Amino acid sequence: MQFDLTEEQYQIKMSVREFAQSEIAPHVMEWDESQHFPIELKPKLAELGLLGVIFPEEYGGAGMGYVEYATIIEELSRVDGSVGISVAAHNSLCSNHIYKYGTEAQLRRFLVPLATGEHLGAWGLTEPSAGSDASGTKSTAVRADGGWVVNGSKNFITHAIHADTCVAMAVTDKSQRSKGISAFIFEKGMKGFSPSKKENKLGLRASETASVVFEDCFVSDEHLLGEEGQGFVNSMEILDGGRISIAALAVGIAQGAYESAVRYAKERQQFGKPISEFQAIQFKLANMATQIDAARLLMYRAAWMKDEGKKTTKESSMAKLFASEISVNVCEEAIQVHGGYGYTKDYPPEKYWRDSKLCTIGEGTSEIQRIIIAREVLKQI
Repeated sequence: MQFDLTEEQYQIKMSVREFAQSEIAPHVMEWDESQHFPIELKPKLAELGLLGVIFPEEYGGAGMGYVEYATIIEELSRVDGSVGISVAAHNSLCSNHIYKYGTEAQLRRFLVPLATGEHLGAWGLTEPSAGSDASGTKSTAVRADGGWVVNGSKNFITHAIHADTCVAMAVTDKSQRSKGISAFIFEKGMKGFSPSKKENKLGLRASETASVVFEDCFVSDEHLLGEEGQGFVNSMEILDGGRISIAALAVGIAQGAYESAVRYAKERQQFGKPISEFQAIQFKLANMATQIDAARLLMYRAAWMKDEGKKTTKESSMAKLFASEISVNVCEEAIQVHGGYGYTKDYPPEKYWRDSKLCTIGEGTSEIQRIIIAREVLKQI
C-alpha cells in the first residue's frame, strides 16, 4: 500500500502550487469582490495542460490520471476555489462526458479544442424544477428533419456565459422517464441557444455561474452525445468522477483555511505569548489537521480506484460527503482562531468559509450523497 505521491506527481503538485501563488493569489480578493471571471487565465491554464488533465495526448490532453487531477484541483483551490471549480467543471463534466460517450468524430471536433484549452466547456443537468431530482428534467428535444429541436433551460451552470461548448440533457421520450433523457452538444452561437441570468453568489464569486436557455434550438443528429435515452444514466456515471473533483476542491479550500489559521496562531500575541501556545487553540489545529488528512485519504482512494478502472460510486460519494462537510467545519474554526479579525475581509478565512459551503451542495447535496452511500452499502450485505 503506497501513501506517497510519486516524484512526477509531486513535481506536478509543486508546479501548480507555484502557478497558483504567482498568478492567482495576488488577485483573489479583487476577483471575489467584483465577481470577475478570470478568463485571462485560460491560456496559462492551457499551457500547463490543466484544461485537459485526464485526456489522452492524442486528443490534445495531458494524459494524466485522477490522482494527478485531484492533486491539481486541491492546489488551485488552496489559493482560490473559484479557479479550482472552473478547472474541475471543464475537465470532469463537459469534456469528460464527450470523452466517455462521444463518437470518434465528436472527440476530434469537440474534445480536442476543449482538452487543448482553445475552447471552454460547460455542462447542464440542473433545472429550476430539477435539482436533487435530476431525472425530473423538463427541457425537451423533439425530432425534426436531420436532428432535434430543443426547448427549456438549465440553471447553476459553470461557464454558462463564456463556454464555447456545452453538454446538456433534454427529454427525448417522456414515457421512459429517466431512460428517456438524452445528452446533446451545443455550440456558442447556435440559434436559439443563449446564456441568461448570472447568479450573485455567497462564495466562489469569481467562478461564473449562470443559466442557459434553449428556444427552438435546432441541433443536428451529429450533436446527439451517446445513445438516445442514455443521457441521464451516463450523467450519473460522469458525476462519479465529478464528485472526486468536489472532494479535491473541499480539501484544497480547507487546507488554505487551516494554513492561514496556523500562521495567525503563531503570530497573534495574547496574555504575553502567541495564541498557538494555548491548548484551546492547539486542539482546534489538531482537529483541523486530522480532518483534512482523513478527507484527503478518502479523495485519493476514490481517485486511485478511478485510475484502476474500478467502480467508484460509493467511494466518490464518501469522499465528497466527508471532505465537503469537514471543509465547512475547518473554515469556521479558522475564523474562530482569528477571532474578530476572522470576521473581516482583511484575513483569508471568511472567504474560504463562504467558498466551502458550495461543496456540500454542488454535484449532489450531502443528503443525496448519504442516499447513494446507503444504497451501495445495502447492496453489499
